[in-house]
Amino acid sequence: MTPDPAGPAVGTDAHPDPAVDPVADAGVDPDATTLLRTLMPFTALMGTEALVAGPAEVRLRLPWAEQLCTASGVLHGGALMALADAAGAWCAHLNLPDGARTTTIESKTNFLRAAKADYVEAVARPLHVGRTTMVVDTEVRDADGKLVSRSSQTQAVLPQR
Repeated sequence: MTPDPAGPAVGTDAHPDPAVDPVADAGVDPDATTLLRTLMPFTALMGTEALVAGPAEVRLRLPWAEQLCTASGVLHGGALMALADAAGAWCAHLNLPDGARTTTIESKTNFLRAAKADYVEAVARPLHVGRTTMVVDTEVRDADGKLVSRSSQTQAVLPQR
């Protein structure tokens, strides 16, 4: 399945045999990851990977990396917020009407626990898809499924330039 930023969902159904492709075994969608990193180059710098991208849900993974940490090997809050922002923005983008664009106008994050190993995953889902604004809720969980942070962002729906 070829990813289309304004088109249908991209997901894990296009993966080759996991026994042959370790990336597919991890649930990472290579095509969606390439698209993500093209749309938002900062996500490539962070090492963000796309798992699922569709209007109902965007799921991104951020592997733990020392350069993304604060003291004691804890993932930096800014890295967690950037992951949540990328997931939320892509979710909003996938819910836009034809020809529209979006930008974040408000974002709030609650940090609930430290993430110190493996990876974190962000799951963004739309709470409200309106004509002028969207609200997206994003949960970030650690590799054990424990809630690390929760973000809510409001996206403006803007006409095409």
